[in-house]
Amino acid sequence: MTAVDLANLELVATDAFLLAVWHLYVGKVDPHELSSQWNFPERPVEVERGLARLSERLATGQVRETFEAARPKHAWYQRGRDRLRDYRAIAATGGWPEVATGATLHPGMTDPRVATLRRRLLVTQDLAPQKAIAADPSASGPPADEAVFDPALAASVRFFQERHGLTADGVVGPGTLRALNVPVAARIDQIRVNLERARWTLHEIKGDFVLVDVAGFYVSYFRDDVPVWTSRVVVGRDERETPIFRSQITYVVFNPTWTIPPGILVKDKLPELKRNAGALRRMNIRVFDASGREVDPYSIDWHRYGPGRLPPYQFRQDAGPDNALGLVKIMFPNPYLVYLHDSPAKSLYEQDQRTFSSGCIRVQKPFELAELVLNDAQWTQQSMQQLVDSKQTRTVTLAKPVPVLILYWTAQPRADGQMAFRNDVYGRDAVTLAALDSDFRKPPSLVSTGPPPS
Repeated sequence: MTAVDLANLELVATDAFLLAVWHLYVGKVDPHELSSQWNFPERPVEVERGLARLSERLATGQVRETFEAARPKHAWYQRGRDRLRDYRAIAATGGWPEVATGATLHPGMTDPRVATLRRRLLVTQDLAPQKAIAADPSASGPPADEAVFDPALAASVRFFQERHGLTADGVVGPGTLRALNVPVAARIDQIRVNLERARWTLHEIKGDFVLVDVAGFYVSYFRDDVPVWTSRVVVGRDERETPIFRSQITYVVFNPTWTIPPGILVKDKLPELKRNAGALRRMNIRVFDASGREVDPYSIDWHRYGPGRLPPYQFRQDAGPDNALGLVKIMFPNPYLVYLHDSPAKSLYEQDQRTFSSGCIRVQKPFELAELVLNDAQWTQQSMQQLVDSKQTRTVTLAKPVPVLILYWTAQPRADGQMAFRNDVYGRDAVTLAALDSDFRKPPSLVSTGPPPS
């Protein structure tokens, strides 16, 4: 190899090194190109200082250390890399067997497909004696017949269902069967996509904050990278997706009224009003003109209005247990009119896939979240209940705003060494994966990346 060849090789290797560090530092894909809603701050870039530090590390052979420093310093990310390695190892040995379609498999049944189910769960370590026995003390000892759906297998199915966001009943119906038969290659792509999302966001996750996982249907309160509280949520349905963005919670409203946004008015309320103006009174919704005077809904010709011509009125639902916002709402400024709130529709929290709202985030345990964000000895569960019982609408400003991050995770590494997978309810994974596998974000110049990891 000539000196010119060596020089060219060094240039190519250096360029690859700089590019890899850049992608670990900011992500390979630019999230702004995927969503106009994206408002997370860009990571700071100091080109000259960064290039100098990277050159120093190259000169001293600190390649591995540089990569480690560029990655998000978060346990979530490291666990995610470990699980990606595990799933790639599974793929290298042939993946897992597919469980054939057929009648729903119930514990106690004998079916030749049960043996395949057993092998499938062994591959992903869902079928492990200690897990099964912990879930069901009777589930000890090897099965007498591989085709028998015994208690150990039922406990393992429940474990699998729980980490896939399914009702953990131990029954292998259509939903569980679909999850079992997702190919390992698809799960690998799912983990890759979510590691990329982590590179966009995890650098900024510090201290106290509220995190809403839209795809996972949960909200959590974090302290020092650890979730100290979690609740189920309902998010936007397909045609009214909950946006992905960040903001700061600034105040809480008890016994809120609800002013109907124009979009919901046109899509949901006007069609009903055209059939029966009395529907408003049934929902405790009052109509006000521009001067604030209440208007009789029967006096208005609702057929004159529609998407191209909004009625010149304000529609406000009175406070109370039947209010669409429930008895408390947790507010943060954003252009989407989205917030966290209570809901009278309690049964929806029991669904596996909770996409029922018009974009806002309904919280199953909203008063517990309110107590956490207010962080004030004055505001306990008892004092909040007393205020609610008074039926007075009251706004309480937080002494210190709390960051709220609305994110979208379809694969999350758990502390127990397993992955939690969720359905891609808004179809966002495919777009991100295509971007991840094609063109990539380039540094500000050919050899200028971000600041060196410190």
